[in-house]
This record gives sequence, C-alpha cells and structure tokens, in this order.
Amino acid sequence: MWFKNLKVYRFTSKFAFDEEQLQAMLESMPFRPCSSQDIESKGWISPIPKAENLYHKANQDFLFSLKREQKLLPASVINSELIQKVGEVETETGSPMPKKAQKDLKEEITQRLLPRAFSKFGVTNAFVSIDQQIVVVDASSDNNAEAVLSCLRKCIGSLPVVPFSKTQQQEVLTDWLIKDVPAGFEILNEAEFQSTAEDGGTIRCKNQDLDAQEVLNHVQAGKMVHKLAISFQEKLTCIIAEDLSIKRLKFTDIVLEQNEDIEKENVALKIDADFMLFSSEVKAFIAELDTVFSLSEGDAI
Repeated sequence: MWFKNLKVYRFTSKFAFDEEQLQAMLESMPFRPCSSQDIESKGWISPIPKAENLYHKANQDFLFSLKREQKLLPASVINSELIQKVGEVETETGSPMPKKAQKDLKEEITQRLLPRAFSKFGVTNAFVSIDQQIVVVDASSDNNAEAVLSCLRKCIGSLPVVPFSKTQQQEVLTDWLIKDVPAGFEILNEAEFQSTAEDGGTIRCKNQDLDAQEVLNHVQAGKMVHKLAISFQEKLTCIIAEDLSIKRLKFTDIVLEQNEDIEKENVALKIDADFMLFSSEVKAFIAELDTVFSLSEGDAI
C-alpha cells in the first residue's frame, strides 16, 4: 500500500464524495476478466483483500484500486501472419490486395489470436484527500494516472482536477542546486540535466557529488535540472521531476517503524494503519512542495 510514485492533482472547485452513493457508483465498473475477444479490461477492486467495499476510507482520505488486464498480442505476430495471408491471396488472384481488405483481414487475425494471448495484470492505487482537496495516483506515467482519473470520473460523474503544477519547475530545481535548498530538504547524489537549446543534450549523474565543479559546469554551460534526488525531513527520499511528479519514493525507518507492532496476519488492520500513516506523510510532503514552489499563489488554479 506504500506508493512508489506520486502523480498529484488538485481540485479546481470544492469537492466531496456522495458517500451514500459511492459504493453503488463504483459497482457500475467492477473489474471483470477479459472475455475471449477483449484486448483489455479494467475496473475497481477492493483495496483490502476480500472486503466488499470498492474503496477504503480513513479520516477524510479515500483509497481506490483500479485493476487492469491487457492481452499480450505482439504486433509482429499479427503482421507476420498478415503478410503470409496477403501473399496467398495475391498469388491466387494475381492482383494486389486492397488496403481496406488488408485492414479487415488484420482485424480478423487479431480476433482469432486473442483467445490464445497471454494476459498481463496490474493494479494502480490512488487516494483522494477531501481535507487537502487533492488526488494522488501511484503511477509513473501520465497515461496510467489518467486511466484512474478517467474511470473515477466516469463512475461518479465529475472529477474537476488539474495537475499539481501547471508549469515546469526546472528553474527552481536548478536554483536548489546552485543556491540554497529549502529547509527540511536535502539534495542527494543523483540528477538529470537537460540543455535549454532545442538540439541540446541530456546529462545523467548517479552516485555523484552534485556540489562538484564538474557537475556545476553543466549548469554554467546552459543545462538545467529536470530530475533531482532529494530527501525530506529524514522521512522519505525520492526523485522529483520538473513537473513535480515523484518517482522512486521510499520512506525511512523513522516512518516505517511506527506500524511495526501491527501483525501482518491482520491484513485489514495493517492496510488501514499503513494507509493512514502513508497518506498523512504524503500530504505533509505535498503541502510543503505547494509552499516552496508557491503553487497556491496562482500557478495551479
């Protein structure tokens, strides 16, 4: 239940769930495995195994889990058979096969092979904080995050959100490196720099002292920080990107040890406690980012 990535969105107007209807709304899109002719299926599952509710609430935070099944049918397999079939038809008829006929044949081949395709399953977790008016998705890509938002929006009717930061923050991150980092934050030993020139390059540093002159030379040459490894209040470490998305999020023992006394066998209690702890720490982190990047002063809303 501990998120590894954070894609953060904030509401553009005051939002609250209709809790009396929320379960019924989510039940309009429960997860169902792909049928023999489906290439993809997605829907809600309970965040707590074997629980009935398709969401979990702790204080004013709502946890959701979107499960996804995708059939793995490589394009190379389809195209190989398509080329063979097209060749056979053209040999028989003595004339090129029309493009529309090839398209129809490709669809026929796809539908025939789907029942034999392997399935890939994945679950994307997200939570909605009513008190902080944000949505946080455990996704490393915009597409995966938007899939959760889209499904939630489809079920409840409206989800008026925008990205946490509507502008790129590479200038601020670069200032962190060459000037002062805000209180509570510490720069670690990994970063990615990109040139401001249209055809400029990218430099990645790992296990490198970022105060070293050889690193600062890249900044002086016109490159800016696009990703930066940081720690926050000795409670977590992560990679922060210029759009303020977070990857490789890890909590330190200072946080993790707080729930060590809860037996893992009590799954529901453990998930509930971990979610309460995790969400509170994430919200504190996001609130601090909001402050140090001055987002509430007009950037995001």
